[in-house]
Amino acid sequence: MTGPAAGHGLTGVADAGAFLARLVRLDPAGLVRLRPVPAAGRTALWARLPWGVLVVRTVPGTAPGDVTVAAGDLLAELSAGAAALPRRRDDGWRWPLPPPVSRPVEVLPGVELRRIADAAAGTLRAAATHGVAGRAVGQRVLRDALLDHVAVVVTPDDPPAAPVQVSQRLVQGVVRMGFLGTGDVQVRIAGHWVGLVGPYGAVWSRTVADLALTPTRVHPNG
Repeated sequence: MTGPAAGHGLTGVADAGAFLARLVRLDPAGLVRLRPVPAAGRTALWARLPWGVLVVRTVPGTAPGDVTVAAGDLLAELSAGAAALPRRRDDGWRWPLPPPVSRPVEVLPGVELRRIADAAAGTLRAAATHGVAGRAVGQRVLRDALLDHVAVVVTPDDPPAAPVQVSQRLVQGVVRMGFLGTGDVQVRIAGHWVGLVGPYGAVWSRTVADLALTPTRVHPNG
């Protein structure tokens, strides 16, 4: 989909640029979806990482509507000090977003999440070098097995609520997108979604049960 020329509307260039730079390093062909939060004068930047989680950071400035563009193109505009909105790629966004309202269930120390992420990276390097139980295993198989590992289990204070599983996919997202800072991280739930919300952004993933039961629906404004 294409539209008339318009400005991207983002004034928080440093914040948006930091988000986009990390995103492009992880996925050079990645898309970013801009969703205005008019009452706050801000815009939520959404993206999907290659390992299947959604990431979001809210930055100053109001985008000209709910639009999707190539992350690399928007980063180039911001880096050049330009204000144009890159060519729209709305038809490329195929993922639903979590509900807007969520609730906290636990607070985790950021340093612990960083330790978990570092340990997983070390395990991957060791297995790639020495194999598993003496047997060579493909790099992708190792990576997927580690990402699917449940890194943290949170038991909510209000039973009979089910325990909340925080996968390594979420942990890697919040660490590699630079959302940790030096603060704590909230574990939040929104419907069938689990999120890690750090000082500089959030990572969301649907639960395994929801993924198994809910077909993917293509909707440009999902």
